[in-house]
Amino acid sequence: MDTMRDRFVDVTTRLLDEDPRLALVLADITAAAFAPAQERHPDRVVNVGIREQLLIGAAGGLALTGMRPIAHTFASFLIERPFEQVKLDLVHQGVGAVLVSAAGSYDWPAGGRTHMSPGDVALLDTLPDWTVHVPGHPDEAEQLLRHAYADGDRNVYVRLSAHQNAAPVPVEPGRFTTVRTGSRGAVLAVGPMLDAVLAATEGLDVTVLYAATVRPFDAAGLRAALGDRADVVLVEPYLAGTSANEAHAALADRPHRMLGLGVPREEHRHYGSMPEHLAAYGLDAPSLRERIGTFLR
Repeated sequence: MDTMRDRFVDVTTRLLDEDPRLALVLADITAAAFAPAQERHPDRVVNVGIREQLLIGAAGGLALTGMRPIAHTFASFLIERPFEQVKLDLVHQGVGAVLVSAAGSYDWPAGGRTHMSPGDVALLDTLPDWTVHVPGHPDEAEQLLRHAYADGDRNVYVRLSAHQNAAPVPVEPGRFTTVRTGSRGAVLAVGPMLDAVLAATEGLDVTVLYAATVRPFDAAGLRAALGDRADVVLVEPYLAGTSANEAHAALADRPHRMLGLGVPREEHRHYGSMPEHLAAYGLDAPSLRERIGTFLR
């Protein structure tokens, strides 16, 4: 099976051939895969080198000319390092771009802390009017990438990961999907966390919701999934509790309990495999079952 990043290269290459308004800005990462597209469209496929602030500034400049730019690199270099440019060159200028990341929170542990970005979505939450997609499968990534590209001139973040579910879910951008129904609360699985959540909740009387789009937050979908018992567990592949404020706001008029599971704030200085990181964060299926079961009891 291909990866989300493979699908991004394929989809974006085809879109560049189809739409002269589309531009792609790179910062060395994945540049080799886009070499054929750059040969065909040298004026619209630009590699600025390892200059991430320039990456976003160039995207903002292209957007000001009326183009639809896609900017791509690892999440830590796309959101965290050039955050001032994201804030000023895109949001403050009133222009939109599609930011497509790779490497997520723990995709390449050997790269160390510099290549991990568990705080990216929380950081974007400090800015207004962002759409954030977190696909859990390459098929979903393709659908959401196409939606992001065609989403007017909005600012859209598409968070790709090597961590993915075994099968795609039929998703509607901006809406949660009900995967399993129950009466003792709801567990919201974000993107690549779905398989572990389904294994962890097997036999439990809970509703499992799936989110491939987390901003805007589907408040109506969460409310509709809860019966008399408003217990909610958020399982996110980035900083724990990132969506807690959104969920609290959705349920502000009714008593509820919330448990946010994700990557902890504590520093992890031992770098192993992705499964080892998931286990260390309590995001593997056995750990999730224990934590969810304890909360619901």
